[in-house]
Amino acid sequence: MSDNGSLRRGRPGYDQQGILDVAVAAFNQYGYDATSMGVLADRLGLSKSAIYHHFASKDEILERALDDALSALEGVLGASAATRGRAADRLEAVLGGAVHVLVEKLPSVTLLLRVRGNTEVERRALARRRAFDRAVTSLVEDAQAEGSLRSDIDPSVVARLAFGMINSIVEWYRPGGKEDADRLAGDVIAIALDGLRMPTSNRIEELIERGPA
Repeated sequence: MSDNGSLRRGRPGYDQQGILDVAVAAFNQYGYDATSMGVLADRLGLSKSAIYHHFASKDEILERALDDALSALEGVLGASAATRGRAADRLEAVLGGAVHVLVEKLPSVTLLLRVRGNTEVERRALARRRAFDRAVTSLVEDAQAEGSLRSDIDPSVVARLAFGMINSIVEWYRPGGKEDADRLAGDVIAIALDGLRMPTSNRIEELIERGPA
């Protein structure tokens, strides 16, 4: 993989990131398999050799794009709000953070969600996605154990439903609309978690029944 910080300049107007942005848009429009280096060259107005100056292969372009989305999502798990305090609050921070990543990196996240594991690059990306999903499921389990969320729904189902809703945003969200990332994150959290939160009275009764930890 190329150094993410490297932005070698080639033909005027294009650097690595510029080529990557155009390539991701093409992958999303035509599909990765159907987008040849020739298609990218035509779209960029560059020769293939000019693209190869920045990326060794089409797979490398895909890997860079998927890593951009995955690294941002993994960063949400490591943010301070997602690592401190009650599990329910940490889960809320992760869901809100994921919405922000989707909005800020809409093209690369869209590409990530369309990966099916047809290549080694895609399989590595899917493995990282599954690890992220497991971390979210673990947070749901912790929130249920502390009595913050109802415990009659399987944690993995909660995680899948929550991220099913978040991931669906790529199909209709358009930057510049009436909902910015903060408002959209708040809406998602309200819909995903309000029906799962334990009423305060129920939480107190449950904690009394459990007795001392």
